[in-house]
Amino acid sequence: MAAIPPVCDFGWRAPAFSLGATDGKTYTFDDVAGENGTLVMFICNHCPYVLSVIDRIVRDARALQDLGVGVVAICANDAVAYPDDSFDNMVVMAAQWALPFPYLHDADQSVARAYGAVCTPDFFGFDAQGGLQYRGRLDASRKVAGPDDLKRDLFDAMRDVAQTGQGPRDQIPSMGCSIKWKDS
Repeated sequence: MAAIPPVCDFGWRAPAFSLGATDGKTYTFDDVAGENGTLVMFICNHCPYVLSVIDRIVRDARALQDLGVGVVAICANDAVAYPDDSFDNMVVMAAQWALPFPYLHDADQSVARAYGAVCTPDFFGFDAQGGLQYRGRLDASRKVAGPDDLKRDLFDAMRDVAQTGQGPRDQIPSMGCSIKWKDS
């Protein structure tokens, strides 16, 4: 079932985190923050919405890093119920796609809850001071990637954030598989 996150709460502060990554290191928000902004993405290994655009996520991440935007991805899905999203499989995915950003494991789901993550992919674009400026989609793709010439909503928004500190006022929410929460 598809899930859709809420609209951007401009200026909302990025919650701190400290999570282990597929490269064996531990990262905090400050470690991944860029000089001109930071993109925090909630993704996973098995979601068809993520898999249909992972090449575009990598492309846009590289381009944003060139603009001084820090990029990080977090997987928070319940790996017991969804073994494709286990840490070992995250390591495989990071290598398979040569992810140019840290891929972090939120095993207890506390970071996903702090961010209010709803789906995969869910994008949080912050300005240089850590204030939210973008909570929208990558592009108009859904479970199947759209044409190569789709408007690059995420890239365009984060380029503006990097250059002006402001995200677009009109944003179209991302859509994807719901976060796979553990039973409480």
